[in-house]
Amino acid sequence: MKRVVLAACIVLVSFPALAIERYNIQNMSCSAVQQAVDRDGAAILRWSSKRNPQLTLYDRFVKNSLFCDKGKFPQRAYVPTSDTASCMVRKCVNPTFDRSNN
Repeated sequence: MKRVVLAACIVLVSFPALAIERYNIQNMSCSAVQQAVDRDGAAILRWSSKRNPQLTLYDRFVKNSLFCDKGKFPQRAYVPTSDTASCMVRKCVNPTFDRSNN
């Protein structure tokens, strides 16, 4: 019984380490967004849609390939920040293969 309780405690303590940070980037500068992603390794970034400001857009962005699932790789993506409409960050994507040369 003691082992079960100890194992449960270890599992519960480890959950915060798996948490991912979430940022509302509308009031953040591009450099602040990039620093946050670099510091955290991966983060959820949220912003309002330009077409419909009542719609919140979000996605997961990463520092490098170590934070992507197996088989995915980081690709450049751009998000709007307080100081620029296109701040470069990285997003994990599935590889695409150009089969037009076959």
